[in-house]
Amino acid sequence: MNAIELNAVRKSFGDFAIENLNFALPEGTICGLVGENGAGKSTTIRLLMGALRPDSGEISVLGMAPGDPAFRKAKEDIGVVLEDSYFPECLDAAVIGKIMAETYRNWDQTLYERYLERFSLPKKKRFKDYSRGMRMKLGIAVALSHHPKLLVLDEPTAGLDPIVRDEVVELFREFALEREEHSILVSSHILSDLEKLCDSIAFIHQGKLLFCEEKDALLESTGVFVGTAAQAEELDEAAVIGRESSGLGGVRMLVRRSMVPAGVTLEKPTVEDIILFTVKGAKR
Repeated sequence: MNAIELNAVRKSFGDFAIENLNFALPEGTICGLVGENGAGKSTTIRLLMGALRPDSGEISVLGMAPGDPAFRKAKEDIGVVLEDSYFPECLDAAVIGKIMAETYRNWDQTLYERYLERFSLPKKKRFKDYSRGMRMKLGIAVALSHHPKLLVLDEPTAGLDPIVRDEVVELFREFALEREEHSILVSSHILSDLEKLCDSIAFIHQGKLLFCEEKDALLESTGVFVGTAAQAEELDEAAVIGRESSGLGGVRMLVRRSMVPAGVTLEKPTVEDIILFTVKGAKR
């Protein structure tokens, strides 16, 4: 079963549109949603949560269409963390916990307080006095404390220092491993976090999905060639995904391993390499 499915989804805003968006998040997996600012990531998340309606196409989240009146009940099983948590600024973490207990049928106050302690969040400090990082951590604590089956995360590690970011990534990994049906869709600009966390990567560029692939398959099927322009010319052009100059006549390229001769040395790519070179290739 898929936790999320989008089939031929289109949403237009006049001068910008998401076109023919197709991808699925299998139950029990973690997918990283990647793209530059304005590519359509936040629009996709809003479509998934029913805040926007598609112009065409079909969306399913936990087996239900976001436009279905019964989707309100399904939202009980979805934990959402947006780029900036939106709690009333006059409230503190203790009061927010009481409100959430009246909102979610599966609210776990003990677990919530455990997350507040783990993140060193003061219970009596008003939300307006929280730093950006503290706001994000409070949003994560709330999202995890009603025992969701699906997490939908929009830049959840933004504003966090590297040590706390690593802790949060580990926390999401723990969530995914806790139960077979636990799934995560996470949008982030911090590609190193996604490389550590995700099973698959979905890359949106200018409203179009360029690929949605298993992360390990992406990394294993591509390589980075570093050499001279003359050496690069000896390679099959069809093998080249994207290229850049590396100075003094040098060339750096992302290539398809299966199309490169066995004797050619290739470096292992990162997810960031794959994303950046794919954009460079799309501009050629």
